[in-house]
Amino acid sequence: MALPFARSPCLCRWGAKRLGAAAAEARRGVSFKLEEKTAHSSLALFKDDTGVKYGMVGLEPTQLALNVERFREWAVVLADTAVTSGRHYWEVTVKRSQQFRVGVADVDISRDSCIGVDARSWVFTYAQRKWHTMLANEKAPIEGIGHPEKVGLLLEYEAQKLSLVDVSRVAVVHTLQTDFQGPVVPAFALWDGELLTHSGLEVPKGL
Repeated sequence: MALPFARSPCLCRWGAKRLGAAAAEARRGVSFKLEEKTAHSSLALFKDDTGVKYGMVGLEPTQLALNVERFREWAVVLADTAVTSGRHYWEVTVKRSQQFRVGVADVDISRDSCIGVDARSWVFTYAQRKWHTMLANEKAPIEGIGHPEKVGLLLEYEAQKLSLVDVSRVAVVHTLQTDFQGPVVPAFALWDGELLTHSGLEVPKGL
């Protein structure tokens, strides 16, 4: 015998939990790993393909599977999941790196290029103890953030925005106006140290 839904506290609580779980799932951003087949030979993935570390020598190109997806000239790696809509938030832990780039790129960005160099990637770059935005090889300085242990990125696809977030203050430091024309993927480049990604996160309140 079915119980009248409105008269069943247990079912009401169960339904509320299901709705709450569904709402939380909807608020979560893209969940991704790093795509090994795109990683330059100087980069090695770790922690179940969520982290990347730089090696001065790197792997011998002859030891890598030959494929057209791999970056050939620059120390770049892309995520394995593309974004075509919605608001998404992920974080990056920075370990012993003084020169790196984080952002997004077209899924078909040239593998002979570097993120930030062409017009199909949107990047925040850290080098020489300073932050800059970078698009089509042009830089603009960013103030108000030092060398953090962790940064956040907020991607708003329909609004055509990518923001750098100060995780310690849960505040947007700078926003890039983008020009997305198709699917984009989280993108990373580094020339020392390690980067560890944290994805599938909810957009923090207030952002």
